[in-house]
Amino acid sequence: MNYLQQLQKVYPPGEARAVWRTLMDVRFGLSHADLLLGKDKELSATAQAELEILVARLLDGEPIQYVLGQADFCGRTFRVAPGVLIPRPETAELVQLVGSGTGRLLDVGTGSGCIAVTLALAGWNVTAIDISPRALEIARGNAEALGADVRFMHEDILHPAPSDELWDVIVSNPPYVTRSEQAGMHRNVLHYEPHEALFVPDSDPLLFYRAVLDYARTHLNRGGSLYFEINSAYGLEMQQLLTEAGYTGVEILKDSDRKVRFAKAKKAS
Repeated sequence: MNYLQQLQKVYPPGEARAVWRTLMDVRFGLSHADLLLGKDKELSATAQAELEILVARLLDGEPIQYVLGQADFCGRTFRVAPGVLIPRPETAELVQLVGSGTGRLLDVGTGSGCIAVTLALAGWNVTAIDISPRALEIARGNAEALGADVRFMHEDILHPAPSDELWDVIVSNPPYVTRSEQAGMHRNVLHYEPHEALFVPDSDPLLFYRAVLDYARTHLNRGGSLYFEINSAYGLEMQQLLTEAGYTGVEILKDSDRKVRFAKAKKAS
């Protein structure tokens, strides 16, 4: 059975080949050279049965990262599963914007923990919060597997518990896709990734950014920094929101694809 041809019915040809190679490499240890030599045809009956199940999941639209249970991020492998967003390359660019440091950093809406773990390994003293117990379970497992010291807390940034915590940096990749944008999304995102981590109401697209700013008003140190991943359609609104909140050095930045993607700002000293 030609599984690659089947995958090309779901994915564009180039993407189908990449998915096939990734599946065979990660799950069955077969390199691209092995595939060219036809070694995928020599799999055991048990492996063939497993392969058939995995390909069926891919044909149903399930993301390859969920099928394999892992995703690459900033040169490391993170466990992912339904219930957490799959780490994206643009989020790795957000991490690069923050860079290394030694201060106290809060990651709001940690998901798989990819931001928190990577920045903890870059020297930051990291605390990460999420409203999802499932996400926190996966994030804790990633921190342990990768040797990162991160404090995880169950917290809703829309209704934060009273505290006297102070941070030098707050970073967040919150839900920012409006409901009206659903129609343009690929089914493997729309049908499988957690909607609570993706979507905001059309009537309040900056909901989570305003919540973080409300929290930062009393919990971000003077001279501290904010870093956000944002919806490209709301760059001007984010700039206005941060400026009106009294932040300095406000920048709206593009990702490597030249798409508006990030916001950064400093709290006045």
